[in-house]
Amino acid sequence: MSDIILETRQLTKEFKGFTAVSQVDLNVVRGSIHALIGPNGAGKTTCFNLLTKFLEPTSGAILFNGQDITGERPAQIARRGIIRSFQISAVFPHLTLLENVRLGLQRALGTSYHFWKSERSLKPLDIRARALLAEVGLEDLADELTVNLPYGRKRALEIATTLAMEPELMLLDEPTQGMGHEDVHRVAELIKRVSVGRTILMVEHNMSVVSTIADTITVLQRGAVLAEGPYAEVSRNPQVMEAYMGTTDGQLQGAH
Repeated sequence: MSDIILETRQLTKEFKGFTAVSQVDLNVVRGSIHALIGPNGAGKTTCFNLLTKFLEPTSGAILFNGQDITGERPAQIARRGIIRSFQISAVFPHLTLLENVRLGLQRALGTSYHFWKSERSLKPLDIRARALLAEVGLEDLADELTVNLPYGRKRALEIATTLAMEPELMLLDEPTQGMGHEDVHRVAELIKRVSVGRTILMVEHNMSVVSTIADTITVLQRGAVLAEGPYAEVSRNPQVMEAYMGTTDGQLQGAH
């Protein structure tokens, strides 16, 4: 039996008669990159919102490290080490890169409300913050204001601030959305690199990213699991091709 870090059982979310997520069974293996894909409106982001408890499930269960966390609040979920990075770049534009990562480290330490402390008391965090910036290839820009960064680098910074929270499970929501080809490739490589010794569950549209880095892919359609498995298997599934392309003879590569 594989070591399952996150499991959902018959996870369901209904909105006034509309079923957004329907009886989803998800098993995320520790140390893997697991991608959640599907056409627009398939229920991917709703699924993420259920996992982080931004939404309450209508029915079903969520287990993390074998413990039922279905009834827990978002803050409790985060303290367990389930940390989510958002579709929209969630960094402070008028702080430096170093300050952004240091804030993430403060949150992890529980010192985030010590505003009366001197700047000097934060210096011990700088070494760790610089190490995290190095991990995402931004060490040379540590003292740059975030507002000056190109979009792809902002996403890399966001991954660094997510790593600062010491996640046991990282939830990445559309990490390459809105990026040019070069940035997409760079961020995909970055995710692969930071995944070592960590577990990542990601919602991603870009098939070239998914095919390159994901160990397991779960395809959602109309809120339900349509297929699951490695890319080579899922991409040949006629139902998946139909869902993405409206044809059974197309190549899944075309779906973004």
